[in-house]
Amino acid sequence: MSVSITFLGGASTVTGSKYLVRHGAQTLLVDCGLFQGYKQLRLRNWTPLPVAPDQINAVILTHAHLDHSGYLPLLAREGYGGKVHATRGTRDLCAILLPDSGHIQEEDAAFANRHGFSKHAPALPLYTRKDALACLKQIKAHDFSHSFEPIAGWHATFLRAGHILGAASLLLEVAGRRILFSGDLGRTDDFLMNPPDRAPAADTVVIESTYGDRTHPKEDVLAELGPALHRLAGRGGVAVIPVFAVGRAQEILHAIDELKVRGEIPKNLPVFLDSPMAIHTTDLFDNYMDEHRLSSKQVQALTRCATMVNTPDESKALARRHGPMVILAASGMATGGRVLHHLALYAGSHRNMIVLTGFQSPGTRGATLASGAPSVRIHGKDVSVGAEIVQLQSASAHADAPQLMAWLGTLPTAPSQVYIVHGESGASDALRQQVEHGLGWRALVPEHGATWPV
Repeated sequence: MSVSITFLGGASTVTGSKYLVRHGAQTLLVDCGLFQGYKQLRLRNWTPLPVAPDQINAVILTHAHLDHSGYLPLLAREGYGGKVHATRGTRDLCAILLPDSGHIQEEDAAFANRHGFSKHAPALPLYTRKDALACLKQIKAHDFSHSFEPIAGWHATFLRAGHILGAASLLLEVAGRRILFSGDLGRTDDFLMNPPDRAPAADTVVIESTYGDRTHPKEDVLAELGPALHRLAGRGGVAVIPVFAVGRAQEILHAIDELKVRGEIPKNLPVFLDSPMAIHTTDLFDNYMDEHRLSSKQVQALTRCATMVNTPDESKALARRHGPMVILAASGMATGGRVLHHLALYAGSHRNMIVLTGFQSPGTRGATLASGAPSVRIHGKDVSVGAEIVQLQSASAHADAPQLMAWLGTLPTAPSQVYIVHGESGASDALRQQVEHGLGWRALVPEHGATWPV
């Protein structure tokens, strides 16, 4: 019996990663991500999967970011009762991210209903905090480099991928075939995380391509962020920094601390981390010292260099302060959460600044801001944008095209097939061409819903 993969997400888009591996009557889902960005993509979250959840035998997560894990509460609520296999770091981060995702969806639906700007009556969350808490009981944690059996006769091994705490590449062995899923690969020169492991031998490789069409700049995040915050402090403005609560929040905090130590920005510049999720994630860095580059002293500095804002009342109180100050808040693409309230308040003034810290998926508010649009829609209203927009090119947690190619180059032998996923169409096709022409390997960008052999 042959082995196949059905691409249920992450195909010609950077969101919604879901890869269904079939062998005979058995099925395994690699990643269980939410679609984000364009409305036509987000609507897929409400469309049932082509396989009933109770017919899936096992789920494996490569890491905890919502575009890889955020559909899990819905999958479980709709009938998936099996194990969810993950690294220890991914388990711990999912315990933070998934309930927060459910809570934000409930809050956004309630806000829409109170203010009447939803087309649905009533607006409903995709899932709730209670749904998310329930699915956490199904997660079974594994160490890196230790093989386990998600299904009898199937063998799986997690390899370090960098990117964020717990992030893994996955080697899946079934029916004599070796399938390697890159997951989201970190950078070899990441400011925060250690580099990915070398790739093992595989018959089929499924590789992400978020930055498959570009090369990161040589300057680091300090060289980009320092002058920007120096300008901001000089004019007494407020910088709103939408951050991914896992990874980028900690990188920006570390960068701000370094800039203050070097004297490149004022030591008394107030910094606020307005994200309980990011606060809890920062606390985890002590538990995974072998996965990142920070010393114990630097980990402690992450919590000292900013005022931690936990409650909604504390968040609202920031509006009564005057600049200069820096506010870090989730989400990183401004798709929801507390950052929307700060953007609505501060985006209009030329004294202020909006700092974008990573990839902005098309269709998100972050992408709208990055494009230089004169306004952005927040909570049903068009908010004018007069603030300076700064997009950090060096803060991405993803490997760029040369680094993706270098990782593929560590494979000891050529695979028979490479599938290019988790990228916009242009980026995926650019990486496909590099794989075909540079390495001489067969490469394909699969379409959403397509099934291919391995």
